Amino acid sequence: MASSNSYENILEVRNLQTSFFTKEIEVKAVDGVTFTIPKQKTLGVVGESGSGKSITSLSILRLIEKPGKIVGGEILFKGENLLEKSEAEMRKIRGNEISMIFQEPMTSLNPTLTIGQQINEAYLIHQGLSKKEATKRSIEMLKLVGIPSPEKRIKQYPYELSGGMRQRVMIAMALACNPDLLIADEPTTALDVTIQAQILNLIKDLQQKLGMGVLFITHDLGVVAEICDYVAVMYCGQVVEYADVKTLFKQPKHPYTVGLMKSIPPHDYDVEGDLDIIEGMVPSPAEIPIGCRFAPRCPFATELCKQKMPELITDKNNNQVRCWIYTNEWDGEKGIDVRARKENIAQS
Repeated sequence: MASSNSYENILEVRNLQTSFFTKEIEVKAVDGVTFTIPKQKTLGVVGESGSGKSITSLSILRLIEKPGKIVGGEILFKGENLLEKSEAEMRKIRGNEISMIFQEPMTSLNPTLTIGQQINEAYLIHQGLSKKEATKRSIEMLKLVGIPSPEKRIKQYPYELSGGMRQRVMIAMALACNPDLLIADEPTTALDVTIQAQILNLIKDLQQKLGMGVLFITHDLGVVAEICDYVAVMYCGQVVEYADVKTLFKQPKHPYTVGLMKSIPPHDYDVEGDLDIIEGMVPSPAEIPIGCRFAPRCPFATELCKQKMPELITDKNNNQVRCWIYTNEWDGEKGIDVRARKENIAQS
């Protein structure tokens, strides 16, 4: 079971900054990201490809390789800053107290080792079990994640299993040591909808049984609505909106969040014509706009947005948004009132 200490949040990320360096420039892949995950809750991190979601998760585990480097911030896990831990201490935490389900199970699993050998590793390294006892526990984990005939499966290799089965094996490996925090990086990508629903239900059920916090990375807002308690919307290396899941879906504030919502095909009626889209693309981290990073794609952007970066604004319910529309400033153009633009977003 996840321990119940005095800390209120299982994870607190404060002003996290991760950069990649070339001879000429510093590329800021994650730039000032802040969020919290309360104990036994799920935070969804959403955004388009290139928003910095996966780099954020790898930073938490301190798995950023050169030329990348965490250059600032704090990562408080159970109240202790992971950035102050030695590499030996981090090896004890990874896979034991914090586990991760990676995006692609076929490339994440070792094709030369059996399923049993790969799950056993967590028990042998972190819990000091004998090979016989580790195998017994591995079989129990495969049962827990709903894999039939686990005694047979542990002797098989990854190529002998379906995509859904391999993903369940990844979950079994991640949960082998009953972690306090599970990081799931798009664990249902490329799975059919039936298997996707099974995986989501499995993660929810295991969260209740094990009492762990979950960081769920996805670009699928339908998945977010299904499994998350809180949501952080990322764009171009920054959090642009943070709220509880009900508030975010009922009243999204940031124009980017609104755009993501409008691009979801409705399930209860047929759409006439084209779906709404967000014009343009996420800019390269090497070519970041000077002001608000979403300004080049935002239908509500003004000169202020293009020239100056807005700060995260926190309301009385601790929901946050990074947008000039929710400040008392405007861009100086006559007749353009911030309040009017805010109402336009709410109605769009």
